[in-house]
Amino acid sequence: IYLGASPRASLSLMTAAKAIAAMRGRDFVTPEDIQHITGPVLQHRIILTPEKEMEGMTPEDAIRLLVEKVEVPR
Repeated sequence: IYLGASPRASLSLMTAAKAIAAMRGRDFVTPEDIQHITGPVLQHRIILTPEKEMEGMTPEDAIRLLVEKVEVPR
């Protein structure tokens, strides 16, 4: 990743996760809510290195790989 998401992106992620939780009938956010919304919220905020773009990687791919690597607390 050449340029990552800003602090405002984390606020957007939090707001979107709260909205997903509310749509699912809960008043709390779960790790699954965060995983579900991370791609759509962050994909336009990530800039990849030119090398990764030439390899065919997209911001969505990078975000998915990162989300898969982070262990969900239980």
